[in-house]
Amino acid sequence: MAIGRAIGRASGGTGNVLVGQDTRRSGPMLEGALAAGLASSGCDVVLAGVLPTPGVAELVAGDDALTGGVVISASHNPFPDNGIKVFGPDGFKLPDADEAALEALIADRDGGRPTGAGVGAIARWDGAAAAYRARLLERFPLDLSGTRLVIDCANGATVVTAPEVLARLGADVVAIGADPDGANINVDCGSTHLGALQAAVVAEGASLGLAFDGDGDRVLAVDRTGAVVDGDQVLAILALWLDGRGELPGSAVVTTTMTNLGFRRAMAARGIEVRWTDVGDRYVLAEMRSHGFVLGGEQSGHLINLASGPTGDGLAGGLMLLAALGEQGLDLADAAGVMSRMPQRLVSVRVTRKGDLGAATDVWDLVRAHEAALGDDGRIVLRASGTEPLVRVMVEAPTSEQCDKIADEIAEAAGRALGLVEGGA
Repeated sequence: MAIGRAIGRASGGTGNVLVGQDTRRSGPMLEGALAAGLASSGCDVVLAGVLPTPGVAELVAGDDALTGGVVISASHNPFPDNGIKVFGPDGFKLPDADEAALEALIADRDGGRPTGAGVGAIARWDGAAAAYRARLLERFPLDLSGTRLVIDCANGATVVTAPEVLARLGADVVAIGADPDGANINVDCGSTHLGALQAAVVAEGASLGLAFDGDGDRVLAVDRTGAVVDGDQVLAILALWLDGRGELPGSAVVTTTMTNLGFRRAMAARGIEVRWTDVGDRYVLAEMRSHGFVLGGEQSGHLINLASGPTGDGLAGGLMLLAALGEQGLDLADAAGVMSRMPQRLVSVRVTRKGDLGAATDVWDLVRAHEAALGDDGRIVLRASGTEPLVRVMVEAPTSEQCDKIADEIAEAAGRALGLVEGGA
């Protein structure tokens, strides 16, 4: 409720705010509190129900009557978590400075509130998901007749969009992870648990599979053999396709420090510049917008195409991938060979004091020692998670054995320095 009031106060107590959510049991509870806070500040509230994060962003950006958007979702995080994502009137996530200003308003409980007719109204928009589906169908008029696809909706928000959109484009769709019960979102399914999709693609004889996360802003793929095609590989396929069509401004693509070095080498070999940012789709987006680039993404499956929409969109990314493969007559298994992945290991360490990472000198000394030994043949990324009490260690090296050894050493040191939670690595 305090967050809703703060958003309303930041907008001057006017406007129409679209609110969407994923399928977590906690969603309606938080929706009620958030809507009450918004309305108590004078804003009108439009409740979209279950809708992917990119759907909220796109509907806000395309409707002058909507002055902002909020998504209640913890994305790919486990079911007990939840979160709140805020979008401005242009459909973009708020910059860090604007979020900091909101936090200050949340802490200030003394601001005045309207009374009587000044209180905002709350209404439901039952057609929000249909409106978003219609925009995707208009933007991607593909003919997927004869294409058998398996999709994993993570028991999340894409259950209201992906199966219908792909079926209306002519695909033979097998949907798994498409029976949400309020508690099974992201549980052994979706983009963070690809085993079920890999098995289903092979069993169904499908051309490929697509896996979304709980709020639908990520997509990963599986080829017909059951092999995983991660966000780096999908981004490489799309970058080369758009560049060949003359639709990649500056012949540049934006990625994060977690992106595999094999991606950078593949792009360099084809004359495409790679821009690096800190981890997080907001930083990728900021770099894209400030330099006029249109394509960016993360290894985790956040794919942003500003020619298509204002934020990462799993279903739109999947449709782009299908368009690229179809136009070039490529099978995903062959197309993914555009880049060779260097051995990479990612370890997540659950700790009690992730905020102390910057001052953990022993850990950083160990990182620097390994970096010096690797030279140009590898790299190390050590960072605190932005959404969970985790420290993440990513290592690339010439061999898998080196990756494992270095990652385990740094993870152990981080656990000692920051208070390892039992069973937390």
